[in-house]
Amino acid sequence: MSQVCDCCGRGPATGNQLSHSHRRTRRRWLLNLFSVRVDLGGGEAKRMRICSRCLRSGKVKRAL
Repeated sequence: MSQVCDCCGRGPATGNQLSHSHRRTRRRWLLNLFSVRVDLGGGEAKRMRICSRCLRSGKVKRAL
């Protein structure tokens, strides 16, 4: 399953892991995704994978 937010489309970030001796290996920073029932309006609800940034900012409205 892909680690992508259904609201903003944000995905994993990549970079280097840096050891004490400065050896570099590739690594990934994954999103904090939640499976949330989202209110789409008109009494419609759908289960989506939303990142914590979108939930906190209020970009999506949770269905009750």
